[in-house]
Amino acid sequence: MNYFKVVPLGDKLENIELVVILEVENLKDKEKFEKHLKKEGFKIVPEEEFVYTGISSTTTFSTKAYILEVFKKGLQKTEFDSCNMVFLLNETPYPPYTYDKTTNDFEEVK
Repeated sequence: MNYFKVVPLGDKLENIELVVILEVENLKDKEKFEKHLKKEGFKIVPEEEFVYTGISSTTTFSTKAYILEVFKKGLQKTEFDSCNMVFLLNETPYPPYTYDKTTNDFEEVK
């Protein structure tokens, strides 16, 4: 799924720097998972386990939706026991998420 933002003439969006940190238990095929993330524009942070970065030129709302969708699709390409996620957009932390295997989607942790 591609995300884009229609910007009125004269408006300029700032780039959003993002960091995504996962806690994944028993991921069966990390190579396939990370290949998907790379294809979607994420970079692997060297020497860090399950930490990814990227740059977005859309709104924070669209960026958040894109992160959740890309990581959901990546997890669906392999087997795993559980996954928790936190991410920062321009150093602003967002609420944690956990992957719900009954709905096959990320749910915000309340």
